[in-house]
Amino acid sequence: MVITELVASGFEFRGGQLVPPEGDGKDVARSMHSTQRRHALLKAAPFIHEWEDQLLDRFADGSDVDPAGILPRIRAVETPEEAALFRFASLHWAVPVSQGYGRRTRFLVTDQANGKLIGIAALGDPVFNLGVRDRLIGWDQAQRQDRLYNIFDAFVLGAVDPYRQLIAGKLVALCAVSDEIVAFLEAKYKGVRTTIRDEEKISRPVLVTTSSALGRSSIYNRLRLGDRKVFEPIGYTEGFGHFQFSDAVFQSLVALVSEQERFRGNRYGDGPNWKIRTIRSGLERLGLSGDLLKHGIKREVFAAPLSYGWRAFLRGETDVIKPIAYPMEDIAAHYRTRWAIPRAERRPEFKQWKRASMRLSSELAELVPGQASTQDRFEPAEPT
Repeated sequence: MVITELVASGFEFRGGQLVPPEGDGKDVARSMHSTQRRHALLKAAPFIHEWEDQLLDRFADGSDVDPAGILPRIRAVETPEEAALFRFASLHWAVPVSQGYGRRTRFLVTDQANGKLIGIAALGDPVFNLGVRDRLIGWDQAQRQDRLYNIFDAFVLGAVDPYRQLIAGKLVALCAVSDEIVAFLEAKYKGVRTTIRDEEKISRPVLVTTSSALGRSSIYNRLRLGDRKVFEPIGYTEGFGHFQFSDAVFQSLVALVSEQERFRGNRYGDGPNWKIRTIRSGLERLGLSGDLLKHGIKREVFAAPLSYGWRAFLRGETDVIKPIAYPMEDIAAHYRTRWAIPRAERRPEFKQWKRASMRLSSELAELVPGQASTQDRFEPAEPT
């Protein structure tokens, strides 16, 4: 079952190693994730049919958008409808959106000029081990355990059409480091005691990391605000993970391993996450190599400092944080003049975009002919 599914997804085996097919990196990555996305859509079918009609009006037609008048507003997800909107938007991604773990906060970026959705962002705890980040900071394990709390990973960042056609992915990325989001996160976690060590820590973020979904990124590269380069490329991941294993395969592997193997180290900060540990153990019980976790699709990693002297702070050499200001007013003005207006002049066809193109029920109908397009075949589901 494991080998069959991996081959059906496009992987090849050479010398016992898992190798993605040859071709353009981004096209290969999209292809590798296509099976995962189909599974995600099918799993979300009840949610899609319950919420789609209610949510479509939150998306813009191209004619609703004035590039010179875009006024981005950031709002943390709080209500069930906002949670549904975030989830519905994320289901359009070619690469299924991670759920993150630990501290997680979701944000909607809307256009105050028309009330429509521009994009979504989510920030949460970073992975404990990330070689390119750790080498950049130059900390030891004790320093990392103490100050990793002050790093957030933007595990979701992206724009929806028609704003995506106006390069609003760059706008959403800048919003992720804005004074508004930083202040929100600082206030949210101020006075909160950590789960593992039961400590109260300085809550202000000093670094945001993110990684591209499809290899080398055109969104974060050369992303500036005024004279400051916001996101610095710091290297690539090692092409190691578990996206290539569907939920069905994962549950089959879970059934093979013992309770102790399955949950050993299932806490944030304990090294490789429990899902990878479980998959490796299950593969070994089947006589397969744990190297099947090496999918070979590397993601470019970026870091955005939020404080002057951020390295010294993260290494515990100082407790002083000197914030770098990223006001939303500056971000909005820069986006309009640098990207939105010039792109609209070059590609005015964005005006032809219709929100009806955001319907996912038509995709479901193709995946499950005669079933997925019929709403009353599914029980309503609460958004998550």
